Amino acid sequence: MSRVVKNPIALAGIAILLLILIGSTLSIVPETKQAVIVRFGEPQRIINRYQPDTEFGRAGAGITARIPFFEQIVWIDKRILSVEMDRQQVLSTDQLRLQVDAFARYRVVDPLRMYISAGSEERVSDQLRPILGSALRNELGRRPFAALLSPERGQMMDNIQQALNRVAAQYGAEIVDVRIKRADLPEGTPLESAYQRMQTARQQEARSIRAQGLKQAQIIRAEADAEAAATYAEAFGKDPEFYEFYRAMQSYEASFVNNNQEGQGGRPSIILSPDNEYLRQFRGRR
Repeated sequence: MSRVVKNPIALAGIAILLLILIGSTLSIVPETKQAVIVRFGEPQRIINRYQPDTEFGRAGAGITARIPFFEQIVWIDKRILSVEMDRQQVLSTDQLRLQVDAFARYRVVDPLRMYISAGSEERVSDQLRPILGSALRNELGRRPFAALLSPERGQMMDNIQQALNRVAAQYGAEIVDVRIKRADLPEGTPLESAYQRMQTARQQEARSIRAQGLKQAQIIRAEADAEAAATYAEAFGKDPEFYEFYRAMQSYEASFVNNNQEGQGGRPSIILSPDNEYLRQFRGRR
């Protein structure tokens, strides 16, 4: 023992062996990771498992021990992960070919199932990516392009999320959200023809609205004329002489005053006999 103490090389070797043994025995599980302890390929226990109702920092993260050289740790991310879909072409019900980019966010909620079925988050993303594209094509293929710009878009995303979640559950994952980043019409003739169809549709809608407005205006005008005629008839029935006087004053105003204003450049003249029936209101009552 004294020889070992006096030999610095032996001391350094023992220290290195102790460090290797401690490093193989103790590990620090961060809060952002889930640890699956595996012994000869068989999962033994899970440390810092995701629990939706557990406060941050209380799920078991920290220092953990394992049997050195016999047990390994498989790290699984505890955070929300993202899977990007390759840009795809989708045909809508109104025969528009759309270039769609989308993504989904998921979280591993069952690390044991994920380890057994996939082994890593990368393989889960690889499995979810084609399913996301298929669900997106199926959902958009049942709706017109305008649905992407309406409140119906939220229901579409929910349907895609439900379809994707059924597959994600097989890998111990849960879909948190699905979003469409952009949906564009292809450049060139398809885009121009789509704009032309949209413009034609809006013009037809404008003509229809204008026709409805004219129809309503004619109805309102006819109802107002009928009401005015009824009012005039009622007034005529109550006092025929006053009604006749009132109508004559309106006629005089239209003939003498308005005509004079319209012909300000020249002074129009009206020549009538004093005995003309049109001027009978100027003669007073006899």
